[in-house]
Amino acid sequence: MEKPLNIAIVGLGVIGGSFAWALNKQNKYPVRILGIDHDADTIKQALEEGAIDEGEIINEKILQNADLVILTLYPSAIVGFVQTHRDEFKKGAVITDTTGVKGNIVEQILPILPDGVDFIFGHPMAGKESQGFTYADADVFQDANYLLTPIESNKEENLTFLTDLLKTLGFKRVRQVEAHVHDEMIAFVSQLSHVLAVSLINSDQEGRDTAAFVGDTYRELTRVAKINAPLWSELFLHNKNELLTVMDNFETQFYLMKQAIETEDEASLMGLFEEATARRISLEKADSKLQG
Repeated sequence: MEKPLNIAIVGLGVIGGSFAWALNKQNKYPVRILGIDHDADTIKQALEEGAIDEGEIINEKILQNADLVILTLYPSAIVGFVQTHRDEFKKGAVITDTTGVKGNIVEQILPILPDGVDFIFGHPMAGKESQGFTYADADVFQDANYLLTPIESNKEENLTFLTDLLKTLGFKRVRQVEAHVHDEMIAFVSQLSHVLAVSLINSDQEGRDTAAFVGDTYRELTRVAKINAPLWSELFLHNKNELLTVMDNFETQFYLMKQAIETEDEASLMGLFEEATARRISLEKADSKLQG
């Protein structure tokens, strides 16, 4: 019988828990799933429900035996964890992360990374607004995108292995991009969307019976406003320059719309609408082509 891979998941929140369930669900790789979480109740729940085979609140032997370590921690916590446990990782282990910023984290991790391990930085483009292991779901990764930001020292065989494993978990496309490209694009497609959702819902007037007037448009636009404040505060600040750039670009477009309305410039307003429609159709075609 093939020896199982020891896969350690550090942080059993909704993403870490989803990795655990997805690893249990797949049948290509024999695995033994190990969990580390500071919350004893979370470890107990994960063990009782069968999501993990072994758990610790403080590493004692898990990292020393893990062939793959998946860090599903907040950005600043990832750096601290690697620094604290740098001498405990198994020789030859592959380490990966799931955080939504890369450049700033890569710069902090590389100087403290121990010899003999291969850190492949990654980011699943999937998740939930709800927090905690209770909301973990094996199917949350189904047909989602995954971004890897390789560094020069990554071994090709490890990149190939991790890519295959991720696809086995349900990810449809695993793409390799440079860290700065990742951060620029994530600022636009993800972080700016959260900025808009938060700003929109916070601009509501207190005391209005808004719920009685809400339709699908408002629900969809504000869905991500139910936000994990500590996590997203870190993500925004770690990606400050890239996020401010896309916010400036959005402000320009917002002002053009506002100016057209103020001056009752119907031609300009229609032009903005027509451009938006054309861009959306183009995006749909490109996305459909990638999905196909």
